[in-house]
Amino acid sequence: MYLRKVKNRKTGRIYLSIVQSYRDKDSKKPKSITIKSLGYLDDLEKEYSDPIAFFSNEIALMNKQRAEESSPINLSFCKNERISTDFTNRKNFGFTALSKIYHELKINKFLANRQHANKEYSTDSVMKLLIFSRLLYRTSMKKAYENRDIFFEESDFSLIDMYKGLSFLNKHQEALKLWLYEHIRTLYKHSTKPVYYWLTDYCFGIGEPDGMRKKKISEKYPLNLILQMGLFTDANGIPVNYKLFPQDVSDKTVLISVPRKIQKDYLLERIIIVADESKTTADNILNILKDGNGYMLNCSVRDADKNFQDYVLDKRGYVNIGDGVKVKSRVHSREISTTAANGKK
Repeated sequence: MYLRKVKNRKTGRIYLSIVQSYRDKDSKKPKSITIKSLGYLDDLEKEYSDPIAFFSNEIALMNKQRAEESSPINLSFCKNERISTDFTNRKNFGFTALSKIYHELKINKFLANRQHANKEYSTDSVMKLLIFSRLLYRTSMKKAYENRDIFFEESDFSLIDMYKGLSFLNKHQEALKLWLYEHIRTLYKHSTKPVYYWLTDYCFGIGEPDGMRKKKISEKYPLNLILQMGLFTDANGIPVNYKLFPQDVSDKTVLISVPRKIQKDYLLERIIIVADESKTTADNILNILKDGNGYMLNCSVRDADKNFQDYVLDKRGYVNIGDGVKVKSRVHSREISTTAANGKK
């Protein structure tokens, strides 16, 4: 940069400006651009005793600062110096992509609005640590707390505070699920025509039976604790809501009552129930259809009647949809026996 002095031909006045020279990338010719217009010299002399000397000095400082900013940085360290084992040197910066989504969904605002009475610790900080750690490292909660300094986030809370935060989140979980649904629908356009309701079992190899996890003795889950989960997702697989049930809860609750409530609370048009063959009873199917919903309930080909076995094993009519998967379908009427209100079939 340099101080440009341009003399007006008519008035003879001198105009000062700070100018930067550069070379045009296309034409390869030298050019200049005005960084700052200072004004006429005679006007500046009213404010500065020697404007040219003053601004020439300022430009020299600016050039020096610019040169320092672009110069390489040299680092030095002592060969005998050792890093403390409890000091976290490696930081994760990729979590900022998750943090962007977190704040777009305004989860921090939801938590702040409900924690106004308790300022011992920040549930927002707890929530972010749990989410980022779970998505990036899949560690236990205790391990996540021990590695909390790996993120550029506030973590001024104790391990006990983090566990307290779980109780807080559990208390407000239904409101948080609805909050997330509304914000995802606004930002990312939930495709809720229809919504799928997936039912599956979770197996726990350790622990003792409690109000939710119960033992189920079977060939598939020998002496393990089982918990049922019902997950509502949109057509793109984005979660809408979820529910947890004990393994021995009735089908009427899992398949009928819960979808009805979610359908009402979330103003959903239609739900498709996706479950295994144990749910394919006539009563379940009838109730699902009466609610205006649909179902995808698998069944065993081995245990099916011969007509169905022959249809499945017949290679004609299959369409390849990729990844080695072939499908075919048909409309097939059948009679089912359902239970009336008086208990008769």
